[in-house]
Amino acid sequence: MKWTQREVRTSARIQLLDITGVVASELEKNGVKTGVCHVYVPHTTAGLTINENADPDVARDILTTLNRLVPATGDYRHAEGNSDAHVKASLMGFSAIVPVADGHLGLGTWQAVYFCEFDGPRHRHVMIGISGE
Repeated sequence: MKWTQREVRTSARIQLLDITGVVASELEKNGVKTGVCHVYVPHTTAGLTINENADPDVARDILTTLNRLVPATGDYRHAEGNSDAHVKASLMGFSAIVPVADGHLGLGTWQAVYFCEFDGPRHRHVMIGISGE
């Protein structure tokens, strides 16, 4: 499997950024018709998730809930001041796997791949690997 690295620019400290188009364009370049698409974030304060993209309130609700569960300030010991970002990223996870069928991402009708920023704004990267035939 060949991995491609793509840049992702975030504009807020905490945000969910739909990167489905970025992932789909790598699949198109690759030409795989049936297989698996792996998406990975090589950062400790950012993550990935797959969720609804039809209603922007879903992303807002996810971020609101994460902020309530893991507030920006608390009894953290990490001196850098971004402990909440590390915890949120760990809760979301750092990778996603999407099936590839008929040359397209096998996402559900309302699904999108989201880059989850918890310590931005930053210039980040996402790695995309596609295997199959």
